[in-house]
Amino acid sequence: MFHSFGRYLLLLKLSFKKPEKFSVYWAEVMREMVSVGIGSLGIICIISVFIGAVAVIQVAFQLSSPLVPKSIAGSIARDSTILEFSPTISALVLAGRVGSSIASQIGTMRVTEQIDALEIMGVNAPGYLISPKVIAGLLMFPMLNVVSILLGLTGGYGACAASNDISTSQYIYGLRDAFNSLTLQTSVVKSIVFGFIITSVCAYQGFYTSGGALEVGQSATKGVVYSCIAVLFADLVITRMLL
Repeated sequence: MFHSFGRYLLLLKLSFKKPEKFSVYWAEVMREMVSVGIGSLGIICIISVFIGAVAVIQVAFQLSSPLVPKSIAGSIARDSTILEFSPTISALVLAGRVGSSIASQIGTMRVTEQIDALEIMGVNAPGYLISPKVIAGLLMFPMLNVVSILLGLTGGYGACAASNDISTSQYIYGLRDAFNSLTLQTSVVKSIVFGFIITSVCAYQGFYTSGGALEVGQSATKGVVYSCIAVLFADLVITRMLL
């Protein structure tokens, strides 16, 4: 375990060495940002709208007491969406989409000896293959998280408009009531950390793949599983530290 963690840290160190040609790395970063951000936007939008709607419906179902103002459903759904649903559930979904793609892509290059060819030509393979993906994750995950929050709250509004449990005016009042900016800051920190974990862990699994096509699939599976576990652990640590 400690040997694997040491190799992981060494790979990260090699990944962020000074690039040989900045323009080439910059083009790779832009390409990865499009792949991670634009490519994941559809699934994030769909998930966020439904999660936001379900959150409001469930809170409204539990707040059946006439002594509790119905507007509090908006506050609870807002904080739950910002703190947990958008950053964490989106990260777990992106681990399956983005993480498996990264691990299988780099793993395929390893087993077909393309990485060996890069190293023979004097190219810093970890820097060329891994750092653009990690940087794209650090930049695009927070943006996707913000989009997820907005769509989640919009989905909650749609659920209120489609039912008679909570009026839309009560929901909007609950969204505005006692908002603490710390929740949004915590959510952004979570998304940045999750983006780094998913991209780096899956890249590590792909980079050290050995064998053939079967092992590439196994590396992709390990990358998704390990990154999901690391995301949940980081979620606990960040929540405890910041809240």
